[in-house]
Amino acid sequence: MSLLVVGLSHRSAPVSVLERAALSTDAQIKLLQDTVAAEPATEAAVLATCNRIELYADVDKFHAGVAELSTLLARHSGVGLDELTPYLYVHYEDRAVHHLFSVACGLDSMVVGEGQILGQIKDSLARAQELHTAGKLLNDLFQQSLRVGKRAHSETGIDRAGQSLVTFGLEQLAAGGDVRDWAAGRKALVIGAGSMSSLAAATLARAGVAEIVVANRTFERAERLAQILMEADDAAVTARAVPMDAVPGELTRADVVVSCTGATGLVLTAEAVAQAIEGRTGAPAAEITSAARTTAQAKTAQPSAGAASDENCPLDLAAVQPGFSLMGEAAVAGMDAATLEQHAAWVAGGTVDRRERRTPEADAELITALAATAATVGRIPERRKPEPVAERPAPFVFLLDLAMPRDIDAAVHRLAGVRLVDIESLAEASADAPMAADVDQVRRIVSDEVAAFGAAQRAAHITPTVVALRTMAADVVAGEIARLDGRLPDLDERQRGEIRQAVHRVVDKLLHAPTVRVKQLAAEPGGAGYADALRTLFDLDPETVAAVSRAEDSTENENRGPA
Repeated sequence: MSLLVVGLSHRSAPVSVLERAALSTDAQIKLLQDTVAAEPATEAAVLATCNRIELYADVDKFHAGVAELSTLLARHSGVGLDELTPYLYVHYEDRAVHHLFSVACGLDSMVVGEGQILGQIKDSLARAQELHTAGKLLNDLFQQSLRVGKRAHSETGIDRAGQSLVTFGLEQLAAGGDVRDWAAGRKALVIGAGSMSSLAAATLARAGVAEIVVANRTFERAERLAQILMEADDAAVTARAVPMDAVPGELTRADVVVSCTGATGLVLTAEAVAQAIEGRTGAPAAEITSAARTTAQAKTAQPSAGAASDENCPLDLAAVQPGFSLMGEAAVAGMDAATLEQHAAWVAGGTVDRRERRTPEADAELITALAATAATVGRIPERRKPEPVAERPAPFVFLLDLAMPRDIDAAVHRLAGVRLVDIESLAEASADAPMAADVDQVRRIVSDEVAAFGAAQRAAHITPTVVALRTMAADVVAGEIARLDGRLPDLDERQRGEIRQAVHRVVDKLLHAPTVRVKQLAAEPGGAGYADALRTLFDLDPETVAAVSRAEDSTENENRGPA
């Protein structure tokens, strides 16, 4: 059997695909059960976070395993296999071990060095153990990954290379300023009471916000989090809990909103945020346009050089609403390759958006078309590049969306006075983040640990064969002693004992050097064949070897738990 991982992450797939492929807890459970029920796999574990979905399995066939795991991921994520496949990556055997160890150390995180992934790996292992889908291989692998991650954080300065996603998100909200200065005295609304929301609330409390309101579908969990915040020694903050239906009212008072729930739909729509702004300011929320569009509109007296290419745009410019991004996913959803290429060429040409031709009827037609596209493809968030802060009005409401799928409508970005940071914008910002020198040291740790894990697994693979060999030798000795007893009945017990010990010593000495050496050879790369050689040379019964393996697995699993 061999280790195989099939998955997708922020490094291989756009946020929109990750969002649609996100697995609920129930979906993860069903995926695990279906994986171990499938023919190529005997063990399975799922690692699902806000920016990765990975399925680990112990398989007996590589190609069949890849096909089956990919199909299962597509089926349970709800994303078609043809659409999902281009974004999937596959790691096998030592490369799969290297991948998980790198993930555990934070090397593969959106924010390099963040330690929250360790808790997520631990939760994944606990779920697989609870469902009995993790056997010896995945138990050993995930346990060791936790130890490797802890070692990396304790022996290096990898923590300096990055922070938690929460801290990084707050720094983005503060637009490069000091988070404490930015947060001081503000009122915060935290939606959700899970691990990420709790971390966000604690971070905001330490940063110096004056008040934190926690909203959650289970009110008792919100109350518990609020109480923990109030009782913390390192924070002096007022905290209280509210039910989810109180969010609209609290949104009117909040300066900072952090949302991370398990909801499959939007928790905060653009309309809800706009209403909150109106309730706060007494004036309707204004929409803003991109800097390029604003500049173009300011030059209405002079025709744009790109205006002549309006006819090349596949969109109906007369139907485009104010604030609608001509480069957003909603604009290009459903286009075929040729049309998409035409649209990209038009955008690159800097064509001006002519709003004076827009009519209510055309608006309605456009909305209907986009709704039909969304119904076919799924809820498609608008992809956008962050605009320079100087080109936008100063924000007074700050929104941090850490959920996947997202909780806050991306269209909120178009509201004046609002700054939205979500998983997509965090991915864009972290792509250029500098890596600390300690990352190289962590990579060396990962490489060393992968080699050690592989050697231990290969050595363990041959152990049942060695045990079976020694068992066979002991049976041969016992049989020959019994025959000797029949041929020499006059021997006393002392003589029989001496003969028995002598024969055992001879057998042990003959077997000692080859069994020690074969364990050493088996631990080296390519050493798996030595077990087969032993079984062939000594004509060992495969069922005897398998019985030893089952006995070892049963003994080890009795007291096994997450590290």
